[in-house]
Amino acid sequence: MPVPALSPAQLYTVCDDLSFETTDDLEDLHGALGQERALRAIEFGTGIEQPGYNIFVLGPSQTGRHALTLRYLQARASGEATPHDWVYVNNFSDEQKPVAIPLPCGTATRLRDRMRSLIDDLRTALPAMFEGEEYTRRAEAINDAFRQRQEEAFEGLQEKARTRNVVLMRTPMGLALAPLKDGEVIKPEALEAMAEEERSRIQSDLEALQQELTGILRQLPAWDKHRRDQLRELNREMATFAVDHSIDEAKAQFEGLPDVLVYLDAVRRDVMENVAAFLPRPDSEQGAADPLPARGAAGFHRYDVNVVVDNSGCTGAPVVYEDLPTVQNLTGRIEHISQMGALVTYFGLIRAGALHRANGGYLVLDARKLLSQPFAWETLKRVLDSGRISVETLSQLISPISTLSLEPEPIPLDIKVVLFGEREIYYLLQQADPEFDHLFKIAADFDDRFDRTAETTRLYAQFIATTARRYRLRPFDRPAVMRLVEHAARLVDDAERLTAEGGRIADLMREADHCALLMRAAVVGRDHVQRAIEEREHRIGRIRERAHEAIQRGLMLIDTAGTRVGQINGLAVSQIGALTFGKPSRITARARIGNGEVVDIEREVELGGPIHSKGVLILANYLGAHFAPDRPLSLKASLVFEQSYAGVEGDSASCAELYALLSTLSGLPIRQALAVTGSVNQYGEVQVIGGVNEKIEGFFDICSGRGLTGEQGVLIPAGNVQHLMLRQDVVAAAGEGRFHVYAVRTIAQGIELLTGVAAGERGDDGLFPAGTVFRRVEDRLIELADARRRFGARDAAQPEPRLP
Repeated sequence: MPVPALSPAQLYTVCDDLSFETTDDLEDLHGALGQERALRAIEFGTGIEQPGYNIFVLGPSQTGRHALTLRYLQARASGEATPHDWVYVNNFSDEQKPVAIPLPCGTATRLRDRMRSLIDDLRTALPAMFEGEEYTRRAEAINDAFRQRQEEAFEGLQEKARTRNVVLMRTPMGLALAPLKDGEVIKPEALEAMAEEERSRIQSDLEALQQELTGILRQLPAWDKHRRDQLRELNREMATFAVDHSIDEAKAQFEGLPDVLVYLDAVRRDVMENVAAFLPRPDSEQGAADPLPARGAAGFHRYDVNVVVDNSGCTGAPVVYEDLPTVQNLTGRIEHISQMGALVTYFGLIRAGALHRANGGYLVLDARKLLSQPFAWETLKRVLDSGRISVETLSQLISPISTLSLEPEPIPLDIKVVLFGEREIYYLLQQADPEFDHLFKIAADFDDRFDRTAETTRLYAQFIATTARRYRLRPFDRPAVMRLVEHAARLVDDAERLTAEGGRIADLMREADHCALLMRAAVVGRDHVQRAIEEREHRIGRIRERAHEAIQRGLMLIDTAGTRVGQINGLAVSQIGALTFGKPSRITARARIGNGEVVDIEREVELGGPIHSKGVLILANYLGAHFAPDRPLSLKASLVFEQSYAGVEGDSASCAELYALLSTLSGLPIRQALAVTGSVNQYGEVQVIGGVNEKIEGFFDICSGRGLTGEQGVLIPAGNVQHLMLRQDVVAAAGEGRFHVYAVRTIAQGIELLTGVAAGERGDDGLFPAGTVFRRVEDRLIELADARRRFGARDAAQPEPRLP
């Protein structure tokens, strides 16, 4: 039976099952179109509270995966408990290791403000207390006692010296003893001139007194320490009432928070040890620079409370998206301040990262951005594996030199991390990183298409209405929505599917709305959508036009009329960025006697890819198995894409190559008005290929440019009929009989269309009917096999030449 041309209804599936006037009549779409699998995965991943069940959301970027996931996470997080606040406070035992304290939500700022108030109160109360009459009197008594003890010691020594005619003097070098005579200090030369006995007596007295002086001087530091201890005890005694009162008031406000109570006790001890810091400085110290920034006055930064996480403004659990996932933006950082040429820091300069802010909730990251940041991926894995957030700097990670810095106490981590990325990134990580599956056990795979049914078409219309309102576009009337649905099917090259990449439809809607604006239309119609589609194709169509122009001008040899033996028009698809277009290529075949080799010239010169080479090998095996099976395949054939200067890949030309080879072997010419696409298997069945719409339209454009004769058309695999969503000009030409699309299932059907001669089937005698294409091919192959046998016998009968 001859293969009929496809009807216009088979070339384009119209959307005609919608009933409304404009999108204003439709409700918003609540949910996701065709993404039930992905949303179930996200729901499962967020619901299971076990380590390692983080989520990787994969799929095309324009499926709305990001917005849908965030919307789900925010809805779920709003019903969850708000996590703790976190603060860092000074570790009075080791200031290099600040202490992290968890606090109920909203408590962190209260603690910070209370500590500021407490220190301000002490800075006022303590100086007032130490300036009081009682403190002054008792301090003077301690100092007087020290001075009196000192004076008594020196007066006793002075009295002893006087009885021995020795004087105790103060010199620039300190206290010194000197002998006297007649009330005058004896000079060294006069002492040397004295009699030996008298000089010995004087030196003996000086040595005895000097030893006693040395003993007194050695006791002075101990006496002074005793004085300072007494003053410190006095300070403690005087400060106890003010400090205890303030600390007890603060502790009363934070009952039930043991970590805060422990910290306040540490503050109490430190204040008592450093009461002098709260007192006015001597004038000589007023200009001394504080090594670190302080709130209000030098030195009081040690009592600050650094609020690193404040969830007081949150309702439910946090959902944090980090756009720049560097190591510091993830785990926090420690800032430094330049002081007198040196970089200094303290616990108040610890800054939170995204992991701190999202702790107790959800952290959303872009996988590509994460992997592009140095050490960020490894840091995230380490944090997730350890369950603790440690503030690390890049210098700690990469510097070979150990520098003095803070070591903040790690904060326990309770989080779900959601990564977004393309499928390629997901599978590469799964293959290359053994820790990946351990940490990201849930894959939420967003599909790029879903079934086109009456129900999904209705939901798609709601999606279009929702998008129009979201971007404040004009209403779309029913024909415009129908055209958008039809275009959604074309985007996936499948009349029975719709694209789930809503971003591409949204872009088209915005462009159609602009076309309506230019035409001063209040409602976006079908014509506006069509114009937007055509304008987009025109904007990116320069390369396609140049390729077609080369054919129209005869630079690339493509025949669209007449017949030729061993020559056929194959169809290929080129993709450059967003541009995808089809164009015909001339394929030729030649054959002669040989050893059964089918030479793929593209492969021989390394322009053919492995899939293309596979297709050529398949058709060679089809020849050997289908024709003259009782004789060896004795031809040497060559196949080539004429004027092909780039790589050829894919098996969609294997049918065309086989048709050209059958034409060469049978001697039957092929109609050049027809082009072919499709792959073939070893049984001669035609298999589906990709890009069928673009391939048909590419050949149609060439034929249309030269003038449609009613003879031109394209042969496609029958399995591709369900994928047809052709342009309206192609459909119209087919409806008028000026262009044809044929769907073939076997090589036999295709060769009959191309040659106009029956392919033939083997009869009971095991032969193809005379005059058929296959009989001609088999006869030629038998002829070549017999010729090869004769040549082999003749060569064997001739003696080998002997060398002289």
